[in-house]
Amino acid sequence: MKKGVSFLVTVALMALASSLASASDPSPLQDTWLDKPGNISNPVGSAVTPVNVAQISGLNTLGISAVRIDYAPYGQNPPHTHPRATEILTVLEGTLLVGFVTSNPENRLFTKVLNKDDVFVFPIGLIHFQFNIGHTNAVAIAGLSSQNPGVITIANAVFGSDHAVDPDFLARAFQLEKNVVEYLQSRFWYDNN
Repeated sequence: MKKGVSFLVTVALMALASSLASASDPSPLQDTWLDKPGNISNPVGSAVTPVNVAQISGLNTLGISAVRIDYAPYGQNPPHTHPRATEILTVLEGTLLVGFVTSNPENRLFTKVLNKDDVFVFPIGLIHFQFNIGHTNAVAIAGLSSQNPGVITIANAVFGSDHAVDPDFLARAFQLEKNVVEYLQSRFWYDNN
């Protein structure tokens, strides 16, 4: 009888100990900084923290990536495009004005004010933006349909290229005075990505 009780006590203690012990790998998102706010003390008031094939090589060929976007009050993610991905954005905190512009010839603007838990889709290749219209910080997370979506920030590409586009050409294209183009080209173009 003592052997039976001893056996049961041993089994009970092992069961209790195994229910308290746990071992697993950390969450992949934990290792990608998506749980940490980005530095929003910059000229555009936002920080984009990407998780794509450059950060996690295992995403190669899976066709997915993600970003966390932190916004200061009135901060923005300036007009940009992803040449290889559609983006679906969810607001986690705050209120954002978001929008995109369709392609030529319509160039139609679609906008919406998003609050916490609202979702918006930016179609592949279209110029889009987000603007924090709230008085407090905002946070969003977005999924993209490519492991390497690419990003082209419009102002940086046009006015901040490493070899300046001819200001006469840009003045005519944007219907601006040449001195305005030269001023824009002289500005420091901040990259929040």
